[in-house]
Amino acid sequence: MKTPACLLVGCIVLAGCERAKQDMYDQPRYKPFAASTLFADGASARTPPPGTQPRARGGLADSSAGRAGTAAVQADIAAEQAQTNPYPVDLRLLERGRDRYAIYCMPCHSPVGDGDGLVVRRGFPAPPTYHQERLRKAPDRHLYDVIANGYGVMVPYGDRIEPADRWAIVAFIRTLQLSQYVQADSLPPALKAQLDAQPGAAP
Repeated sequence: MKTPACLLVGCIVLAGCERAKQDMYDQPRYKPFAASTLFADGASARTPPPGTQPRARGGLADSSAGRAGTAAVQADIAAEQAQTNPYPVDLRLLERGRDRYAIYCMPCHSPVGDGDGLVVRRGFPAPPTYHQERLRKAPDRHLYDVIANGYGVMVPYGDRIEPADRWAIVAFIRTLQLSQYVQADSLPPALKAQLDAQPGAAP
């Protein structure tokens, strides 16, 4: 009975080896944006060297010393290289896009995408409306690149909106555009009947 018990104890100990060396996890370190006298600019946070590529990211990477979390990086790379929306445009994607749009885009672009957001009403330069012909005909990749890299007075959002969410926002923008230019004959019969019943509807 001693041998099986020893093996069981050994397995439990080995399973906890990564966390046993707590000094590797709880070592002295700078907090984000803390000052430092070690560098000439006084900042502890350093810009990665040119060409640096992430190997892993997310909670799994943090808890596994980078062994897990590589799939998230590969998904980012695939989304970044896509020229058209690589995700199925379903309700889940549109809800995610609406959520991210409300956080990052709506203050300037407005709830309907006409460029009359609350920030604009307080004096910020108005962005172009999404409903102009140029942007309705623009490829998805153009909208994605503007989100990532900025355009005109719009700052880049690539550092705070991950690639998958950029495509979700693009899908939601297309929904806003469709909402203003949908053909009445393409509506389901019940919705078309409601539209025809509106006061002032064309006979």
